[in-house]
Amino acid sequence: MKSGWKVGSIFGIPVYLDPSWFFIVAFFTYLYGSTWRSTPWGASGTAWIAGLVMALSLFGSVLLHEIGHSLVARSQGITVNSITLFLFGGIASIDQESKTPMQAFQVAIAGPAVSFSLFLIFAIIGATFSLAPPAEAILGQLAGLNFILTLFNMIPGLPLDGGQVLKAAIWKATGSRIKGVRWAARIGQTLGWFALILGIGACFTPIGPRFLWVALMGWFGIRNASAYSSISDLQEGLLRLKAETAMSREFRVVDAHMTLRQFADKYLLDGTEAITYYASSEGRYRGLVPPEGLRQVERSLWESETLGLIIQPLDTLPSVSEADPLTEVVEQLESRSLRRITVLSPAGAVAGVIDRGDIVRTLATHLNIPIPDDVIQRIKAEGEYPPGLQLHAIAKSAS
Repeated sequence: MKSGWKVGSIFGIPVYLDPSWFFIVAFFTYLYGSTWRSTPWGASGTAWIAGLVMALSLFGSVLLHEIGHSLVARSQGITVNSITLFLFGGIASIDQESKTPMQAFQVAIAGPAVSFSLFLIFAIIGATFSLAPPAEAILGQLAGLNFILTLFNMIPGLPLDGGQVLKAAIWKATGSRIKGVRWAARIGQTLGWFALILGIGACFTPIGPRFLWVALMGWFGIRNASAYSSISDLQEGLLRLKAETAMSREFRVVDAHMTLRQFADKYLLDGTEAITYYASSEGRYRGLVPPEGLRQVERSLWESETLGLIIQPLDTLPSVSEADPLTEVVEQLESRSLRRITVLSPAGAVAGVIDRGDIVRTLATHLNIPIPDDVIQRIKAEGEYPPGLQLHAIAKSAS
């Protein structure tokens, strides 16, 4: 997640502020400032300064919480792209997930461990030293809020850290990371709906709208738990579906002995150009015929030279086998920056080709998601997944 304004880096990790962060800082500044105005030390305006310090310190605690996750993830060789602070706290954007349940548990527990450590530190300082009233008030609130942050994050449902711990436990018990995600996401959705109903219901009681934050947190939980569930469905599809399921026959087979002129006249100049061309002779595939290869040959030679001059041999082409999962297909397309890839049969013959449109169409069919054919054709033409569909990252996490 990279949004908002970059405000610096910590341990080489970029830190961003989402626009919603400014709203919540202003809210907490007002909340604590207005509360402390009634104290003997707050009447002179110190309360508002203390309120701002309290709000910033709270998000400093959230930032340290996310750094805890990030440093443990980085110790496992996982790239941490950024940390973003926003309305509901913070989130660390990582390049991939942990490889084992224990590693996933270590990343998940690191954040709550930092929050609990901050609670102990603030509580010990407040109990040990004689502090000025504003500092004492701020430390006391920070200690309590970090303790609450620890407990809240350990609720066993995604997207919370407790949900990540539960995911790791189910992963360990079943041997399936996807099952762990699915169960933790379902619990997260259930808890989110409970919080949403509770928060909205409280608005119609004498408690009033003070519980509206509970409803907002519930909505946030439902949305993010649903996203985890959707991603697990995509990952399961990418692992279960094979290349042979997604491949198309959008290619032509031409005679390797035809001249460059014959090839150009028959397939490139009359508007019947196919997406991909393969050359064969004596009953065997010889390789790929790249139309752009003609530009490297003098036109005077087109009448005499055959396609053999520009053929890319089959054994040198990026390819996958029919039995390879779609995770492998996605990885090959992205890591090699290909628009499409060749699918080979067990006998080494060309069985089909796959591009990003084929992958999206196959996944949509598998998940019963209707996608118009013109959208698929646009993906094929542009060679790009739809905005927001980070299929490469999802495939890497599934592997």
